[in-house]
Amino acid sequence: MSKSKNAQRLLRKPRIRKKISGTESRPRLVVFRSNLHIYAQLVDDENGVTLASTSTQVLNKGGETLKSNKESASQVGKAIAEAAKAKNIETVVFDRNGYIYHGKIKALADGAREGGLKF
Repeated sequence: MSKSKNAQRLLRKPRIRKKISGTESRPRLVVFRSNLHIYAQLVDDENGVTLASTSTQVLNKGGETLKSNKESASQVGKAIAEAAKAKNIETVVFDRNGYIYHGKIKALADGAREGGLKF
């Protein structure tokens, strides 16, 4: 019996996390994708603190409705880049959280790069 996509992702996730870690000066940009929303947060693993976070849910409160698609993912990427700049963070480590670097995940990363983050 084959494993679900999410079960396979959860097997990949620890392999990725073994290799990357966030610091205060260079936090980890974590991406989570649900069926309805896309979430991004900046994490300092040394102190165990979330420095900034945003999602399509948070951006929905601005008026327009965002769904879980590439355009919304790009907007989340730009929003997390703005939040990072407000905290004087320029470089991050990208944690795709086991997801394949394609589609929405790639759109979020490209949006963050457009917003001025380096990774």
